[in-house]
Amino acid sequence: MGIESVVRWLLPKEDHFYDFLERQAAVAHDAALALAEFKEPEIKPESVREKVQLLEHKGDSIVHELEEALAKTFVTPIDREDIQKLSSELDDILDLTNGAVRGCVLFGVASPTPPMIELIDKLVECTKILKDALPNLRKSKYEALIDASRTLRKLEKEGDAIFRSAVSALFHDDTIDAKKLIREREVLDDLEKAIDHCDHVASTLANLSVKHG
Repeated sequence: MGIESVVRWLLPKEDHFYDFLERQAAVAHDAALALAEFKEPEIKPESVREKVQLLEHKGDSIVHELEEALAKTFVTPIDREDIQKLSSELDDILDLTNGAVRGCVLFGVASPTPPMIELIDKLVECTKILKDALPNLRKSKYEALIDASRTLRKLEKEGDAIFRSAVSALFHDDTIDAKKLIREREVLDDLEKAIDHCDHVASTLANLSVKHG
């Protein structure tokens, strides 16, 4: 056992860092659910953007709280680099979710295409898994984290396949003008990247499970 691990074991743990990460995961899921409202025909992208934007601000506040706490804390329950990495990855999911709906407003996507809907549903599923999985880090339930990681890896591959198929269809359709192609690809790209970052979080959690298990 290294000296840092000995010190961490001997001194009181600042477990509120788990709270920050769990809150971030919950906000990311709330944002995915807000984005999913865009699937309803009567819902305008502007109203969805407002909801997601507010949640992004909430997520940013949590990140700032976490950073301030890290600056004041000597001993953390897990390595501070791992806390910062998880926080950054969770924040990326929220930023990309916001980027997707912001792109819809910016580029004039009035309603999501079928591939967008599929990716939105994948994002909701992925963020729900992360929200449910994060408390297992606090409880040292490493097998559950690894299981969640495997499920998210599978969902990420499914999301990637949807994205590639959708982009290929856009480029092979001679009836689609350049503006439509660009705007749809931009939104699809943000959605796929948000799902990809869910997998990044899962990989970090799996690595922590191996490290501490």
